[in-house]
Amino acid sequence: MADTLPAPYGDEMKGISQGSGLPLGEVVLYNIFYEVSSFCTSVVGQDQDGNIFHGRNLDFGGMMGWDKINHTWALTEKLRPLMVQINSTQNGQVLFKTTTFLGYIGSLTGIKPGVFSVSINERNALRGGYIGLIEWIYNINRNQSFITFAIRDMLTKSESYDQSVKYLAEVPLLAPCYYIIAGPKSGQGVIITRSRNGSDDIKPLGKDNLWFLAQTNYDNWKKQPIYDDRLTPCIKCMQTKGKNQVTFESLFNVLSSRPMLNKMTVYTSLMKPATGQFEAYWQLCLDKEASCRPW
Repeated sequence: MADTLPAPYGDEMKGISQGSGLPLGEVVLYNIFYEVSSFCTSVVGQDQDGNIFHGRNLDFGGMMGWDKINHTWALTEKLRPLMVQINSTQNGQVLFKTTTFLGYIGSLTGIKPGVFSVSINERNALRGGYIGLIEWIYNINRNQSFITFAIRDMLTKSESYDQSVKYLAEVPLLAPCYYIIAGPKSGQGVIITRSRNGSDDIKPLGKDNLWFLAQTNYDNWKKQPIYDDRLTPCIKCMQTKGKNQVTFESLFNVLSSRPMLNKMTVYTSLMKPATGQFEAYWQLCLDKEASCRPW
């Protein structure tokens, strides 16, 4: 399958396989798995001075091996130590920064200083990413982008917030998802609800006079499922903090609150597009502090 991927992604997977000694098939599977399953929470907030902040939790590995003794997900525990922050450079200058995993070449969370920041959340939909993968594997339709490659393409090429929003709202994708994007200027923030062929909804910062945006893994205009409602408590936490408390510390506090923090949470990233400030932290939800949900 690596031979079918667009440059430079297929060659990079081959290089990782050769350098690590891992079978190429395993490297490819590791790199396309986000097209099928993950859970996340993303928040964009604007403070009283118009500064934009962007935070996200990456939740991954649920339903894949529950450790009954330690109350943990096996895959989540294996991914956490692989988390790294990477500065991608061009001509000696930092072009963009990402929080990712060793051996993973797509972009799940990233920032291009002074231009935009972006995070991706899986969209739970009946026609999920497996359909796009089947179409790609059997060469039914390869005129579509892998959802994390689309982010990396924009981090590499985009010259403006508006250009990034337009591209991620329109590019054909293998899987439905949510793109959460923040810009360096006041009012620049958006949630793009993506189907595979276009946008089902675009919710900008400031709509309904909201100074923040929050997104989990379900359409934000619909009632959230009772078994996984992280959006309602996230919104309540942000409202409690207030517009005068939009900082890295306050966003980290919100994202470290249950149920946004759960047994699937691998890391929290915090971004400020205007300055390029970018931080990421391992997260671990411990039952001894308070009851922690599996997801």
